[in-house]
Order: sequence, then structure tokens, then C-alpha cells
Amino acid sequence: MALLSRLRTPEITPHEDYGFFGPGSVTWKVWSYPTSLTVGFQRAVVIEELDPALVAAVDKTQGIYARPRTRYDRTLRYFAMVAFADSRSISQAADVLVKVHSKAVGTDPVTQKTYDANDPKSQLWIQLTGWHSILKAYEMYGPGKLSEAEERQYWAGCAVAAELQTCSVEDIPRDRDELRAYYEAMKPQLIGSGIAQKAMHHLLDASVMLPQMPRILAPVNWVVGRVLRAATIATMPRWMRDMGGIRQSRAIDVAVVPVMRIAFLLANVNTRVKLELLGFLSPMTRPVVAPIFYDVAPTNPVVRTPAQARAMYGYETPADAHSDLRQRQAARVFAEGVAPSEEGIVESEPILGSIRLGSNRRISA
Repeated sequence: MALLSRLRTPEITPHEDYGFFGPGSVTWKVWSYPTSLTVGFQRAVVIEELDPALVAAVDKTQGIYARPRTRYDRTLRYFAMVAFADSRSISQAADVLVKVHSKAVGTDPVTQKTYDANDPKSQLWIQLTGWHSILKAYEMYGPGKLSEAEERQYWAGCAVAAELQTCSVEDIPRDRDELRAYYEAMKPQLIGSGIAQKAMHHLLDASVMLPQMPRILAPVNWVVGRVLRAATIATMPRWMRDMGGIRQSRAIDVAVVPVMRIAFLLANVNTRVKLELLGFLSPMTRPVVAPIFYDVAPTNPVVRTPAQARAMYGYETPADAHSDLRQRQAARVFAEGVAPSEEGIVESEPILGSIRLGSNRRISA
């Protein structure tokens, strides 16, 4: 009976609306496949660290080392909210994220340049590596490449999502060629520094982000972690691997593809299995995606634009939001020589999840 109860459709709270994409969108098609919030997400957070400004902020807070599980859960929840949450929820999350990022300012010990997590260039790098990584994982381990028309729609969706960041929508590539040109322009600015390589290797170790498992399952945990690591590395071009000091043979690159294609195909067959898998990896993400996985209509079945949502709910564009707080944080760090305040962190917890170790609890859909 217990097994049967777990296989039944869970109780699901519908979203207010379809958010910024909705059913039939290429964004939902790609992001709802199990490759996206596993290998795709891991790839994104790993290659992000090649940006010296971003990794300087990450290394300063030590969050990925001190609380990898909660950091993983909060970040994955935000990723999922952008694609699947209702317009009110994601507008609120994007707004509070500006406040959270306001404390990530300082001087990069490698380049001696100042950094700011809200800087449009850093935000553009995060946006593009995220969306490209989700697509890359889908192509390699999912149904395959999108059609030319679908790919144009996908990058148009990326531009919509960019309105939730401080970067400019005009800077978003609209096809594969423009994306390649962006990477080529970024290469001279990227650095595989010691702190970058340390962060990349740490984030490739899936075991640091997985929940505690019984000791008897340790071998299974080890195997899953190694396979995910190999699958993520296989999606990375050689130049990124070289910068990150990451080594993996071509034989493993080739061998992991059919294994992961079969695994993800099986995971995608049963909706409940797919939801439970995601809930295991990220409890805070489960209620975000459950209505989409089970095709539960929102209370108001409409798709909005970020501009419409900001007007409805009273938020500024991220680039202009909380300018006073951002100036105060910069003054504390650069003029007064003291640590930035924690303003925004506590406010973000009901939205993105707790930052405290051991605080992640299973949340029903």
C-alpha cells in the first residue's frame, strides 16, 4: 500500500499563471527534460567559474564549500523558477536576487580588478552559459538537436529570461553563430586560475551536493557521482577543460553518451519517477516543476512578459533595482574597508530556500 501511495499523482498547488513561457514553448520542451536540471545545471555552474570576477565573489563567500547542499538547492530552484514559475514568483525572486548579489563586491585577488555580482557583463556570462549548458545537455543526452526554427525560439526565450538579470537583452545571441562569436570574444577575458580550478573540480563532484545517504548505499553514490562528472565533462569543449585543468579521455567522452541517453530516456518515461528524482536532488525545486510535469493548469492560464509583470507587481528592472543598497554595500567594502551587510539574504530564504546547513526539508508539491 505504501508503494502504491507513492505512485499516485501527488497533490499539486497550481501556479498563478504560466509565467513567461508556457505550454508549447521550446523553453518548456528543453528545460522539462531530465537532462536540464542535472547535467545541464552542473555544466553551467562549473564553467561559470572561468569568469575571474564571478569566481572571486564565489571564493570570497566560500558558500560552495561551506554549504554546498543548500547553495545547490537555492541555485537550482532559481534556475527552475525562471523557466516554470508564475510571473509574480519569478519577478519577486529576480528582485531579491539583486539584493543578495549586492553583497558580492570586492577586489579580485588574481586580476586586482574590482568585481560586482550585479555587473551586466558577469550577469550576461551567467545567463548564456546557463541557457547554453541546458541546451547542450539536451542535445547530447536527450532527444537531440532542435530544428532551426526551434533554436531561434529557444534563444528568443533566453532573451526574455535576460530581462530578469542586470544584463542587456540586446546582448543575447539569437543563434548558434552569434553564441560562438560571444565565446570567442570572452576567451581572452577568462582565466583558469587556481581558485577557478579549485571551484570547478569541487562542483564536478556531485557527491558534495547530494543528500546524505545510508552508508550501505555509498558505492551507488560514488558511481552516480562519477558518471555525472564524466557526462558533464564530455559536454565541455577542450579549451574549457584546459583552462580548468580537467582531464578526461576521448574514450570516456564517447562511452558515456549512450549510457546517459538511456538513463535519461528511462527517467523521462514516468512523470512520478522524474519528479521524485528531482525532489531528491533539490527539494526546493520540486514544487516549482510539479505543475508543469503533471500538466496542472494555473489559476489564470496566461503567459505574461517580464515588463507586464513588473508593472503589475511594482518591481523595477533588475539593472535599476536597489541602487541605494548597492551603493551602500560598495561604500562599506571599498571606502570603509568592512564586510558588506547581509541584507537580502534573510529576505531571500522564503523565496529561494534556507541557507542554513541541515535546514533543507522535503517540501510537498
